[in-house]
Amino acid sequence: MKETEILRPTDNHVINLALDTINKNKQALVFVNSKRSAEKSAEDISKQIKNQDKQLDDLSEEILRALQRPTKQCERLAKCIKKGIAFHHAGLVSKQRELIENSFRKGIIKIICSTPTLALGVDLPAFRVIIKDLKRYGGPYGMAWIPVLEYLQQSGRAGRPSFDKYGESIAIASTEKEKDAIYENYILGEPEDIYSKLAVEPVLRTYLLSLIATEFVENKKEIISFFERTFWAHQYEDMKHLEGTIIRMLNLLHKWKFIEMSIEDDFVSGDEILNDDVKATILGKRVSELYLDPLTANFIIECLKNVKKDTPDFAFLQMVAHTIEMRPLLRARVKEIEEIEEKLVEFNEQLLEKEPDMFDTEYDDFINSIKTALFFKDWIEETDEESLLEKYNIRPGEIKYKLDNADWLLYAAEELSRILKMQNVIKEIVKIRLRAKYGVKEELLALLKLKGIGRVRARKLYFNKIKTIGDVKKAELGTLVQILGRNVALNVKEQVGQKFIKVKENKRKGQISLNDY
Repeated sequence: MKETEILRPTDNHVINLALDTINKNKQALVFVNSKRSAEKSAEDISKQIKNQDKQLDDLSEEILRALQRPTKQCERLAKCIKKGIAFHHAGLVSKQRELIENSFRKGIIKIICSTPTLALGVDLPAFRVIIKDLKRYGGPYGMAWIPVLEYLQQSGRAGRPSFDKYGESIAIASTEKEKDAIYENYILGEPEDIYSKLAVEPVLRTYLLSLIATEFVENKKEIISFFERTFWAHQYEDMKHLEGTIIRMLNLLHKWKFIEMSIEDDFVSGDEILNDDVKATILGKRVSELYLDPLTANFIIECLKNVKKDTPDFAFLQMVAHTIEMRPLLRARVKEIEEIEEKLVEFNEQLLEKEPDMFDTEYDDFINSIKTALFFKDWIEETDEESLLEKYNIRPGEIKYKLDNADWLLYAAEELSRILKMQNVIKEIVKIRLRAKYGVKEELLALLKLKGIGRVRARKLYFNKIKTIGDVKKAELGTLVQILGRNVALNVKEQVGQKFIKVKENKRKGQISLNDY
């Protein structure tokens, strides 16, 4: 890659440090506190670079083609990439993130502006780490300092063992007072204690059912003995209190019919009761195999019991949206509440769960589940990624994450329906799952059975009055070529049992001649 040509320094410390890194022919990671800030920082740095490079142009084109229909985010990223600068966050699709990470490792990209996610689990060291934001929005308390452990994770990316003798981690302070606070909090600060995740009830419920379902433990005494040897017990020390927590979880699993016990009464302390056998039911084993939080599984089962003949697709979408596994949900902003509540009135009587009282602590989460379900509804009505970004502020990578979770939860709902013999429910869930997977209206489902046909191509076929597999079989090859392109058209024809051994194109006349067998 040819030497980078940059403009003169600015009054922005982050930009100047990034440009200085490029001048040294080194690389830097810039950590910021939000996706929007990552994009803006990358754009601001890229504006100070003049050179063009063929390698970067090719990479930019690959980034742009990662989605079938590039969004404005794709265009912004591609423009930055042309200057050797990138932004990186959860809103990018996996192919874009992979291209950026690999190109940074090869030295093609010089600067990545990223949210803190890049500090964890990705082997991506750089000569210099620039920490622009050490505060992050902390819910009701506004902006709050990030943990010392997170600062150390970000700083730990500085220095490439095979290329540099040392690395630099630079935190940006806007005032002398903030500089002193950074020094006190992070340079002199002690890392926070690490706590066992078993202390979180969803984790404990899930692992407890898993232990029983796999027959790793077979009675209550073995269960207590197992947890006595965990880091959770070592850290908490009060094993008597932990026993009470475990027993409460066992009672819940029994109440939800995920486990069977030799007694029907609630547990109490005492060796004679702790020796009672515990085993998973068929339902409990399947919940464990699906990696569901038992609370979510019970919630889905209770919702499915309320399904009626005229239950709309939106009700199923809201069901999966209102689960722990779908968090973080799309947050309803104050100005959106009224509109969301109007939609809620439209569907309220058909929802599979009861609406909580507006003064309940759960109400905000419920409203967020309605907004998330509205996003899913727009998706299955064939709204494109660009429109979803504008309406819900959800980026392509986040869309993919939400859809993958929805697919998993709908599959789980389908499996639970089979075990509970809810035959009337299974067909509806299968249909909604397919629509959510491909983002299409119900009328296109028949065409999606063909490999290589997604939401865009299926809609093109339907628009041209090719609505079923039978219509595809009857259609002229030339017509399909005009709609789908030559290779896809031939592949589709082969799938419906029509193979062509010779295809000649007369470009001057725009005609196609063929022999089939």
